[in-house]
Amino acid sequence: MNDTVKIFVGCDPNDCDLEQMMVLEYSLRKHASQPVEIHWMQLSHDPSSFWYSKPEAGEGWRSDDWTTPFSGFRWSIPAFCNFEGRAIYMDADVVILSDIAELWNTPFEQGKIVMAKGGEESWRFCVSMWDCAAAKAHLPPLEEIRGDRKAHHKLRDYFRHHTQLIQAFDTQFNNIDGEGHPIDAIKILHYSDIGTQLSHKHSFKRLESQGEKHWFDGAVFDHPRKDLIELFDRYLAEALAAGYSLDNYKVKQRFGTITKASQKNYKGNDVTRGKKSGGLLSRLFGR
Repeated sequence: MNDTVKIFVGCDPNDCDLEQMMVLEYSLRKHASQPVEIHWMQLSHDPSSFWYSKPEAGEGWRSDDWTTPFSGFRWSIPAFCNFEGRAIYMDADVVILSDIAELWNTPFEQGKIVMAKGGEESWRFCVSMWDCAAAKAHLPPLEEIRGDRKAHHKLRDYFRHHTQLIQAFDTQFNNIDGEGHPIDAIKILHYSDIGTQLSHKHSFKRLESQGEKHWFDGAVFDHPRKDLIELFDRYLAEALAAGYSLDNYKVKQRFGTITKASQKNYKGNDVTRGKKSGGLLSRLFGR
C-alpha cells in the first residue's frame, strides 16, 4: 500500500500532553516511509466538533467513568472514517521507533476487524488498527458510544467475549514500558504507567509555572528504566532542534474541568512496579 496512514491519537484537551504529542509526531514522521495524517482526539466544547462534550447538559461524549480524558474515543474511529478503509489508534504516551507502514500494510485475516496486542481474553487496544468497514457490524451506533458513560467498558467486555474478531499483531507494536526488552527491539514504546510517564518531569514543571495542574491526580514516580527516560529526552530535544514547537499542539481554548474517574489510587503495572499485593510499601518500593 502507498496510501496515507491515518493515525488517531487520544490526548488531553487542556495542554497537559504537549510534550507527548510533539514526541509522538516527530518520532512517527522520523521513521515513516509513507505519508501520515494525524487526528488529535480531544474533548471539545465546540458543538461542531466530533469530540464535543457538555456533561452538565448530558450532551456529546460522556467521559464520567474514563481513566483518561480520551479512553472511550477509540471505539468511534470507524464511524469517524465513515466505515471506510483502515485506521490506527494510539494513546499519546508513545514513542514510535519503527516505520509505521509495517503495521499499516499488515493484511487483515478473514473475519478479523481490529488488530491489537494480546491473546485469548487478554487484549490491549491502546495501540490498535481497525478495518473500519468490517467493524460497522459489531459497534453500536455512534450516539450510543458517545452518550453512554459505560460504553467504553461495555465495548472492552464485548471484545473480550468475541476474541475471534481480533487479530494479534507483533507485540512490539505496543511494548508496555519496555517489558525487559532492549530499545532496538521495540517498534512502538508505550510508556503506559501513568504514574511513571517519561513526559511528567517536563509537563508538570511547565504546568506549575502556568498555575495549572495535570489531569493525572495519582502519585508520580520515576520510571525504573533510565535508558527509556533518556530516549524520551533525546527525541524531545531532536524535535525541538528540527523546528517542532509545543505551541503548535496547544488547543485554541482549553476544555477546563474534565468529568472522569479519579486516579488517586492508581497502582500502575507490573512492568514498572513489579508484582505487588496492593499494600503501600509494595506500591512505593515494588517497582
